[in-house]
Amino acid sequence: MTGPLAGVTVIEMAAIGPVPFAGMVLADLGAEVIRLDRREPSGLGIGTEPRFDVPGRGKKSVALDLKSAAGIAAARRLIASADIVIEGFRPGVMERLGLGPEICRADNPRLVYGRISGWGSTGPMAAMAGHDLNYLGLSGALGAMGPDEAPPPVPLNLIGDYGGGAMMLALGVVAATLHARAGGQGQVVETSIAGGALALTPMLWGLLAGGRWGVDRYDNLLDGGAPFYRCYECRDGRHIAVGALEPKFFQILIEGMGLGSAVTLQRQYDKSFWPELAQLFTETFKTASRDEWAARFDGKDACLTPVLDWNEAPQHPQHKALGSFTEIGGVPQPAAHPLFSQTRAGISGPAPVAGADNAAILARLGYGEAEIAALTGGSA
Repeated sequence: MTGPLAGVTVIEMAAIGPVPFAGMVLADLGAEVIRLDRREPSGLGIGTEPRFDVPGRGKKSVALDLKSAAGIAAARRLIASADIVIEGFRPGVMERLGLGPEICRADNPRLVYGRISGWGSTGPMAAMAGHDLNYLGLSGALGAMGPDEAPPPVPLNLIGDYGGGAMMLALGVVAATLHARAGGQGQVVETSIAGGALALTPMLWGLLAGGRWGVDRYDNLLDGGAPFYRCYECRDGRHIAVGALEPKFFQILIEGMGLGSAVTLQRQYDKSFWPELAQLFTETFKTASRDEWAARFDGKDACLTPVLDWNEAPQHPQHKALGSFTEIGGVPQPAAHPLFSQTRAGISGPAPVAGADNAAILARLGYGEAEIAALTGGSA
């Protein structure tokens, strides 16, 4: 079996942040993803060895001198041969290189040109620098996270870069490719990390408008305000996650904690009772270790799970049963996802060395050996 995107070719302009993750997702789904690296050192990547660059897995690499006319011409020919190109530079960079959407789509009208920036292509902040935390801060979501007596926490870069930015980019270019293959033209697909993060929050805006969510942090059902939806420290200093939102799960939770006589089901959603309930939960969970609590609730619908660290997560029986982790080049990492019944997602190997596929791919584009050597400095 091959992946559902088999036969789709993607050119990924080497970058950091959401673009390599989006390219990884497309590669895992079977697309041929060719990363267009620059010949000069760029400082991109996670480690000195490609195997540690997990978002680069399953890709090929062509390295070109994008400061030369010949390099730009080769890049244009490479992009014109593809179905999709994705880039994540600040607005205007690709145009200054001579690889903007008007030029590239003139070379191939069916090309889907996917681009993501930090703030978007227009507006007073379009040209400003930023990182995931900045973009998330502007969305309203960051301001809703964490206890009210401390600054909002840093939620890794999962929400802006990956959940909002990269996944919206991947979805957008796949949708546009379906449109092009159904007889339509290619088009430009644009998103931003700020816009992608904001796009994840419609439910909360609905709850806010309906009076079921407040602007104060740690005061709502899903922001840690509810004692039955937060994490607690256990006797051993490790933590458990409690998510018993519904009354039927809350009932199982308090009975398993031995609190059936102290807590009535009717008071679960009584916010005036929450401080007392939170104190009771805090004291109770410190009477046993994390793993003791996990064992006590194993198989029970109390919505209580241990909070695992990076080393523990791959060993959990649920992950092992699903095959949620794999190992490539000795590096444990999440397996390709989602799962398909007729096709399969898969990983062809670790990230390539920059320029690893110069000879094969440039020859496929019609370049001869001497031309390839001139374009790539002799690298193959």
